[in-house]
Amino acid sequence: MSTLCQKETRTPATCLGSGSTQGLHSSNGDDVERECSRKPDQKPLKCYRVGDPTAMFSPNSPHLSSRGSVIKWFWDSAEEGYRTYHMDEYDEDKNPNGIINLGTSENKLCFDLLTRRLSQSDMLWVEPSLLQYPDWRGHLFLREEVARFLSFYCKSPAPLKPENVVVLNGCASLFSALATVLCEAGEAFLIPAPYYGSITQHVCLYGSVRLVCVYLDSEVTGLETRPFQLTVEKLEMALQGANSEGVKVKGLILINPHNPLGDVYSLGELQEYLDFAKRHELHVIVDEIYLLSVFEKSVEFHSVLSLERLPDSQRTHVMWAASKDFGMSGIRFGTLYTENRDVATAVASLCRYHSLSGLVQYQMAQLFRDRGDCLGLAT
Repeated sequence: MSTLCQKETRTPATCLGSGSTQGLHSSNGDDVERECSRKPDQKPLKCYRVGDPTAMFSPNSPHLSSRGSVIKWFWDSAEEGYRTYHMDEYDEDKNPNGIINLGTSENKLCFDLLTRRLSQSDMLWVEPSLLQYPDWRGHLFLREEVARFLSFYCKSPAPLKPENVVVLNGCASLFSALATVLCEAGEAFLIPAPYYGSITQHVCLYGSVRLVCVYLDSEVTGLETRPFQLTVEKLEMALQGANSEGVKVKGLILINPHNPLGDVYSLGELQEYLDFAKRHELHVIVDEIYLLSVFEKSVEFHSVLSLERLPDSQRTHVMWAASKDFGMSGIRFGTLYTENRDVATAVASLCRYHSLSGLVQYQMAQLFRDRGDCLGLAT
């Protein structure tokens, strides 16, 4: 049984993404300005922070366990803004002065294309195997199509293997599952900040895993730098700082393309980050959920799976989902690609609670067979 993140006796420094839509208190913006932006003659300040999102919380329900109370607290914090929004939702005609929701990253531009494609006869198929308990990793026909799809769009040097594919209901479940199987309760992942704030919740609720923020600086210090640039030096500083506080770091989370910064890592940068992780025997979770959503012609996206050789293939785990690139957040499709069979098997065991229906798996396989042609991806 996992235990909750350990509460600190002192006032906690909670690591929450400033890009969070969860309604949780976050001081990342001020902290980055105060702690990481400094003049050359100033003493170096701490550019990391170890988070414990439960330390600011106190149980308030006699009917819930302490773990259940934390889960409820996350929900209440996240839903406060949404409740306000739904009570006064903007409508061009009926409520022009209402609230516009800018806190949910959801692509609504493809509904007409998706409706037309999903209504075609080849999508409407039912057979006994789709109505029975599946292989919890996902039906083989779907994993084969996922492997082909990712091989094509990630430009892998060799075809990706279906046996390395696991299918779950979205990247949130993937983060939760990976945190649970890779870390002990109270251990941590490094994550560049600001970051998509819901990851705090994803890794904590089941696995009681913490995040160590690697603060990125908006100040440009030279010709070869850019705002909020992630460097190995910053990763090293954050790792050493966490270790000095007695926090065991088990991995690094990379979001590429980045949410919310929009940064796209070069091949050289990816190689440096992966080499850093290998030196310290850290797992790397690479979230590539926006891999098909880079539209700037001068910017080229490079998937980790496009590298000729991964520095540590047994500790590199790549995820993608249909929510952003396909505009299908309600379908709840996500996939993991990992060459580590132990990790794949452990995550697959949790798919019992996070699987997709057979009918949805069939429809997703059909979309992958035409490589997203209905959305213009294959053109």
